[in-house]
Amino acid sequence: MSAPEKTENAPNAFPGKFISVEGSEGVGKTTNLQFVQNYLKSRNIAFILTREPGGTPLAEELRNLLLTHREEPVSEDCELLLMFAARAQHLQQVIRPALSEGTWVLSDRFTDATYAYQGGGRSLSSEKIANLEKLVVASTKPDLTLLLDVPVEVGIDRAKGRGALDRFEQEQLDFFERVRRTYLLRAEQEPSRFRVIDAEQPLVEVQQQIQQALDLWFEQIQR
Repeated sequence: MSAPEKTENAPNAFPGKFISVEGSEGVGKTTNLQFVQNYLKSRNIAFILTREPGGTPLAEELRNLLLTHREEPVSEDCELLLMFAARAQHLQQVIRPALSEGTWVLSDRFTDATYAYQGGGRSLSSEKIANLEKLVVASTKPDLTLLLDVPVEVGIDRAKGRGALDRFEQEQLDFFERVRRTYLLRAEQEPSRFRVIDAEQPLVEVQQQIQQALDLWFEQIQR
C-alpha cells in the first residue's frame, strides 16, 4: 500500500469518522483490515484505507528510512521525529482532507503505535511523545481503535512465517513485551475509544469479535 485506497460509495450519511487498527507484529492486521473494509462497504460507507508510517509518497519514503536495516545506529529521538514527520505529512495531505469531506479514514496504525513502539519499546518518555502529538496531531485522533492482541511469542512466530523481517521485527522479545504492555495500558486508559480483540483465536472468532465491536459502535454513533 503506497497510497491511500478510496472506495466509490455514495456520500456518507454522517461526518467522516476515523478508525485505526493497532497491534504488534503477527497479530493479523492485514487480514483483519480487509474484514473491516468489507464491513464498511456493506454499510455503504465511503472511506479511504491508509497506513502509518506512510500514506503519501513522502511519508512512504520516510517509512522506508525507518524500516530499512542499516549499519549506522538509529538514535531513538531520530526515529521518533521521523515517525512524527511522516505523520504530519499524512495528516495534512490525506487524513484531514478526507475527514473534512465526510470520507471515513481506516488506518493501519496511528499515534498509539508511537506510544507503544517508541514509548514502550524504546522506553522514551510519554511526555516527550505527548508534546509532539500536541504539536502534530492536535485534535485529529481516531474515533475508534481496534487493538488486535496476541501473546508476544505467538505474534513473533507468525511474523517469522511471512519472510524477511524489517528493522523493528528483529527486536528482542522484551522489546515486544513492552510494546504489548503499553498498548494494553492505553486501552485501559481510553476504554471508550479502544476495543481489544483477542487475536490469538481462530480467524473466524477474531472476526466475530471485530464485527460485534463495530456493530455496537455503529449503534452508539447513530444515536
